Amino acid sequence: MDQVFGEDETKPAGAAKLARTEVIEILGQKILDIETLETRNRDGLDFYELAVWKIRTALEAAYEAGLAQGARK
Repeated sequence: MDQVFGEDETKPAGAAKLARTEVIEILGQKILDIETLETRNRDGLDFYELAVWKIRTALEAAYEAGLAQGARK
């Protein structure tokens, strides 16, 4: 997860500062190469063709972020 969030953000203090929506935005931008997750009402901007390995990486990073958050509580 270091390659997604950066060293400081994966440590408990740094990751705790990230809100759920920020984590989702970071995953979308850094792993899936999606500029924004906001609906823009244009097919060319709202639909993406993604490789399965990118989707797998994003899901794994989301899972790890959830585990880290749960461990802090």
